[in-house]
Amino acid sequence: MRAVKMKLKVRAIMSLLCVTTICVSWRGYTSYSLPQDESPCACERCISEDDPWFMQRFNKSVEPFLSADHNLSEDTFNWWKGLQGEKGNLSTFRATVDRLFLMVPPIPDVLESRPDRCRTCAVVGNSGNLRRARYGPLIDFHDIIIRMNEGQTKGFEADVGTRTTHRIMYPESSVESIENTTHLVLAPFKTIDFVWLMEALTTRFKEMPEWIVRREMKANKYLVMILNPAFMRYVHYMWLEKKGYYPSTGFLALVLSLHICDEVSVFGYGADSDGNWSHYWQQLANKKIKTGSHPGKTEYSIIQELDEQHKVKFYKGF
Repeated sequence: MRAVKMKLKVRAIMSLLCVTTICVSWRGYTSYSLPQDESPCACERCISEDDPWFMQRFNKSVEPFLSADHNLSEDTFNWWKGLQGEKGNLSTFRATVDRLFLMVPPIPDVLESRPDRCRTCAVVGNSGNLRRARYGPLIDFHDIIIRMNEGQTKGFEADVGTRTTHRIMYPESSVESIENTTHLVLAPFKTIDFVWLMEALTTRFKEMPEWIVRREMKANKYLVMILNPAFMRYVHYMWLEKKGYYPSTGFLALVLSLHICDEVSVFGYGADSDGNWSHYWQQLANKKIKTGSHPGKTEYSIIQELDEQHKVKFYKGF
């Protein structure tokens, strides 16, 4: 009797093993033979998901940042050198950038996309419509927080937040110092801008240019990133359709966020409630501030369209 029970137990175990083997095999077969579409990110909706209006403008293959193996084309260089009267040639540009990458990271520090990751981004402009907006806690909730130029937080925390992960600037818009954990993102408009960065962060910028510029600044050189002139041209051609002389720093920051984030919130863009293109930390003496060489109205309308297409969430302020 005991022998019969033992045989039945062995058969039961063998049957269970067979069923388990079949299930595992079928699971493996379905995972390899029947692949399912996988979302590129873990957000509720990813920016990179196709949309006809968006895909006419968005080109994921354009590298937003320069790296040590940069290879800027002569055509793009010639476009770039016309922005602010660059007098050097492409060889000088390449040699200067090569020297810069001996000091700053040769590969940009970018959080890569993954199906199990949702990279949230807050792009914080400098518009006066941020005054009394009380967006601070919401802005600080994001993974990546991009500010530009002299955008301030001290004294305005309730409206604009406290954290900054990336600050985009050029020499004429630089600040005295940025936090040791913040990426300094240089938007270069001429070759001497690279020289300024190297010297301002180490010794002291010695050139005597016609334009006013800060001679020294404090920032973590190991977190420096450089906007790619090819990316700047792409923004001007594809997004702005060549309107204006070139994109504003704020609009470059916005399109950059579309390339490095999965979910984007936009704050502090456009005129204030009185119609002035003012800054939230300043009281205007001139009440007729406009956008200069930048196509402000076009940039603003594109942000509105991105909001309507659910590519960004636009917080308009007050």
